[in-house]
Amino acid sequence: MTDQNNTTGTGGLGTRMMSTPAVPLDPNADNAWRGVAAEDSGDISVEVGIKLQARSRRLLGSLLRPHRRLTVLATVMVVISELAFLVGPLIVAYGIDTAVPALSAGNGAPLTFTAIAYLGAGVVNALAKATFVRLSARISQAVLFDLRGRVFTHSQSLSLSFHEKYTSGRVIARMTSDLDTLSDLAEQGLDGLISGVLSVVAISVALLFLDLPLGLIALLAMVPVFLLTRWFQGTSRTIYRRTRAAIASLIVQFTETMNGLRAVLTFRRQGRNAAIFAGFNNENAAANGDGLVALARYTPGVRLVGNLALTAVMIVGAVQVINSQLDIGVLAAFLLYVRRMYDPLDELAMFYNSYQSAAAALEKLSGLLEEVPSVPEPVDPVPLPDVTGHVRFEQVEFSYHPDVPVLPTFDLDLPAGQTLAVVGATGAGKSTLAKLLARFYDPTAGRVLLDDVDVSHLSTADLRRGVVMVTQESFLFSGSVADNIALGKPEATRAEIEAAADEIGAGDFIRALPDGFDTDVRKRGGRLSAGQRQLVGFARAFLADPAVLILDEATASLDIPSERAVQAALRTVLHNRTAVIIAHRLSTVEIADRVLVMEHGRIAEDGRPADLIGGGGRFAGLHTAWQDSLV
Repeated sequence: MTDQNNTTGTGGLGTRMMSTPAVPLDPNADNAWRGVAAEDSGDISVEVGIKLQARSRRLLGSLLRPHRRLTVLATVMVVISELAFLVGPLIVAYGIDTAVPALSAGNGAPLTFTAIAYLGAGVVNALAKATFVRLSARISQAVLFDLRGRVFTHSQSLSLSFHEKYTSGRVIARMTSDLDTLSDLAEQGLDGLISGVLSVVAISVALLFLDLPLGLIALLAMVPVFLLTRWFQGTSRTIYRRTRAAIASLIVQFTETMNGLRAVLTFRRQGRNAAIFAGFNNENAAANGDGLVALARYTPGVRLVGNLALTAVMIVGAVQVINSQLDIGVLAAFLLYVRRMYDPLDELAMFYNSYQSAAAALEKLSGLLEEVPSVPEPVDPVPLPDVTGHVRFEQVEFSYHPDVPVLPTFDLDLPAGQTLAVVGATGAGKSTLAKLLARFYDPTAGRVLLDDVDVSHLSTADLRRGVVMVTQESFLFSGSVADNIALGKPEATRAEIEAAADEIGAGDFIRALPDGFDTDVRKRGGRLSAGQRQLVGFARAFLADPAVLILDEATASLDIPSERAVQAALRTVLHNRTAVIIAHRLSTVEIADRVLVMEHGRIAEDGRPADLIGGGGRFAGLHTAWQDSLV
């Protein structure tokens, strides 16, 4: 994922800063990430597969736990339905062996009883099944509702380092494709699974009760069915893990292509993107094809075994009837039971096919939900009612990659109300300093203090109230300009919103829009220019009124008139407020009280702008180069 905060426009201080991909600082977290990557590729060991299944069961259990009563009631309903269904062959046997002879003797009562009992069993079966379907629908929709909410909420709570690796496309795949797969499973009906399992168990008992030799013959055929099922289970699980990984890759590629469509069109990358997409699409098609082949082998195999068992029971049963060892009604019931035992296996095969796909999706979802933020909320946060804005870095060290320090032992004391400009070449550690202060990351060593309190001990609410960061590309959400400004202070009045916009010089252009402050900025603020979006971002930050304001290349997208307007506003807005300004344009540095020149994560120069310019050091050279560029 590209770090937009680190991608800046060219200016007076050198080249464009390239994004640095961050990796977890904790080795265990790194191992966890490699595990997630392996899951997404579908390439996992047996041991990992067992852990994934256990993780999925934990998630499923937590989802079903609030619906225990409904689940128990639904189970009772499906048991009643299945018992009513299974009693049918016994009623048929009674009718053939008892009711028909009685009717021949002039007694129609047994046949009447048989008809009423068979009809009653059908009615009970239908009512119980209908009740089960309604209950299972309520449970499944409640579970999916809960799961969607969990995925969305948890994804927002995860740290920036996670999202810089686990691309937005993969999160979208979890929220769409994987959840849709679970929804499809629920819609296809869990009653098929439960009914099938109950049928096999109950019919097995009934067969042994009706006739032990015939029952053993029928059940002997379950051995090859069991072996076929075990083969299908292992094969389809592997295939559907591949399928989920392939679908996620497709969504990632599509999402990145659409988000970067301007670059795609500019550099004529359509053919290359189509080739990459085709590769992922082929992998998805191959995995689905392998799944269909496995199903095509499993289902006919089960049917063949079932037909062979039925044929064997028919032949042996016929011999027993001829030898008067078995009533013909019992044989009829036996054949009906055998057919009813093997018929659900076809449905179970189709259900199991969907189940394996859903199980693979559940593994992905459980993996996302068990990710732990690398920047966690403190268990017992320190309250910070009044923030003055005194910032200190004490012996701070930070590395994106182990043994590759970005900030090697960094110390800084920034008094409250001071405006600090941080300059330096690409990769000097400027944006890293800002991210540590905003607590997008935690340092590997040392402390970052706000008003003498470690920022890692502050609640997110207190930290965001005290520190606000404005980056080069202020993200705007679909909605009105006023709504986007109000993100800085949701309870703000319309007058406060308009005053914030006027204070940074955005009020005039906003009022000139078709609907003024009520104008819809559309997706990602596409209705506004880059400079206009940035001004709205400034208004949002100013409305928040933080004690510490971080501007990370925040004026890079502005044209000269807009930049001058913002700089004029900044002199007023930053008065008595702590500010950290990271900039390439030295014009932005002119409003600073103090300048910090960084090189390789260390402080090379520190002082007032005028003093550094007159000192003939690094900043003086940069200032001279900037002035020459203006000429």
